[in-house]
Amino acid sequence: MKTLKDAAVGSAVSVKKLHGEGAVKRRIMDMGITKGVEILVRKVAPLGDPIEVNVRSYELSIRKADAAMIEIE
Repeated sequence: MKTLKDAAVGSAVSVKKLHGEGAVKRRIMDMGITKGVEILVRKVAPLGDPIEVNVRSYELSIRKADAAMIEIE
């Protein structure tokens, strides 16, 4: 299983499935990350946390823990 945290900088990926429970999953979905959406990985901080991505034509920073719950293809 490949997750958003494993994606390389500059790569465009598609969301396959969201993992997580309750409020955490809801927060990820409220940010616009849903099944089938395209995500472009723009930058990763020097220590790997957070990850900056483009989703639905806006920029978003995601913590590594949240990125690990987003399965990609």
